[in-house]
Amino acid sequence: MAILEVKDVGKRFGGLQALSDVQLSVKENSVHAIIGPNGAGKSTLLNCLVGKLIPDTGSVMFDGQSVLGRSPHEINQMGISRVFQTPEIFGDLSVMENMMIPCFARRDGAFRMHAIEDMMSEKDIVEKAEAMLEDMNMADKREMHAASMSRGDKRRLEIGMCLAQEPRLLLLDEPTAGMARADTNNTIDLLKQISDERDITIAIIEHDMHVVFSLANRITVLAQGTPLVEDNPENIRGNPKVREAYLGEAG
Repeated sequence: MAILEVKDVGKRFGGLQALSDVQLSVKENSVHAIIGPNGAGKSTLLNCLVGKLIPDTGSVMFDGQSVLGRSPHEINQMGISRVFQTPEIFGDLSVMENMMIPCFARRDGAFRMHAIEDMMSEKDIVEKAEAMLEDMNMADKREMHAASMSRGDKRRLEIGMCLAQEPRLLLLDEPTAGMARADTNNTIDLLKQISDERDITIAIIEHDMHVVFSLANRITVLAQGTPLVEDNPENIRGNPKVREAYLGEAG
């Protein structure tokens, strides 16, 4: 059963048709990768899914409800969390304080930054944040300033912050961008663990084919704003249309 259904989505910026007749069906509890050369429309599509852009045409349905016209906050409350290309964390706060913020937001529907001083008195929030840090293998870093961590650990923290909101769909925009290979492999292992152990669907945009083929059980290829092919990883790997799309970028 599909948890995310995209039908006939189009988006134009002036004279540029960024997306055209996009169809996408993401099955519940799957790991679905969206790949394609630069300029294929991957990030534009993702922004349409989370309310940062409104498509000119088509529909986007999550668990039977339209996300169109809803704010990013409302879409997040529906059960969709997004991990950005650059880790979005609070660098001047500790790792523990970072993790507590989405725990508050999940419980209360919002979070006021001036409430940070009172956070440690909230026993249920502290316990949930500590448990999530344990799950992310970051309990030993709880007192560190988030800005001082490696890119890989910042990404791990951000993913944990997303999971603290208990999403049903986790969207990842090039989660290993800028990482050393060791951090990339650690992130792959973390995402595999999340997929295996949690009732969650993952949709991932990624340039690194090592990451894609390590994680995805379904792949959609975009080219010039239009789906080129959707298939399992084995068939995508040898598909001549996919090779042509990437060779076209290189040429």
